[in-house]
Amino acid sequence: MNSLAVFFSSLWRLWFYIWMVIVILILSPFLLLTIWSDKTYSYFFKLARLWAILTFYGIGMRFHIEENHPIEKGKSYMLIANHTSMLDIMMMLILVKDNPFVFVGKAELSKLPIFGFFYKRTCILVDRKDARSKKKVFDSAQDRINKGLSICIFPEGGVNDDRTIILDSFKDGAFRLAIDHQIPIVPFAFGHLRHFFPFVWGIGHPGVVPVKVFPCIETKGLTLEHKKELKETAFDLLYKPVLNWENQYAKK
Repeated sequence: MNSLAVFFSSLWRLWFYIWMVIVILILSPFLLLTIWSDKTYSYFFKLARLWAILTFYGIGMRFHIEENHPIEKGKSYMLIANHTSMLDIMMMLILVKDNPFVFVGKAELSKLPIFGFFYKRTCILVDRKDARSKKKVFDSAQDRINKGLSICIFPEGGVNDDRTIILDSFKDGAFRLAIDHQIPIVPFAFGHLRHFFPFVWGIGHPGVVPVKVFPCIETKGLTLEHKKELKETAFDLLYKPVLNWENQYAKK
């Protein structure tokens, strides 16, 4: 990228952070009323969706659903998606309207100013260096599922620093949880976000995100012996469209 493109990309990303904080501050009185009790989580989820919609569209982003298999309203699912951008979080909130869910995410994000305050009070945090933390994740997930919520995990476990990798290998967590709790898995595939808004300063621009929502993968009757096969099935589903979108972007 030339210096002018880097300048405008950096300016746009700066606007993203400013606008995201502005939206949080505007919604914060209502958010604060809804984060202290499980009984009000459904209201928090609606506000979180509003935050995602306002932030996403406010920075000029759009999306186009190329394939959509609706999920049953009010049912608990394990929601998974490829992960290359901070906007993945917003995409999930925008796309899943009638099934309130809880993110399982890195504990480090709770240290972010303002965003981290709400994040650590509404998400299931995991410290991958701490075995006890992983046990707490399973207990917390069970509690949320029992309350009718869904769970959302990015199974790559983070964003790989190697930008030549378009879909990193999946960790076991999402699939073990889905089997343990016998809930269906719904895979989401997002395209181009690794170019539109990667975790690299000075790269990125607004654009239209292609999306595919696949039919759910049932886990009823499966045991942990099926975990590897289940993980491979989900990976193969996501890899094909992500690779196609990557090839399409490269031709532009």
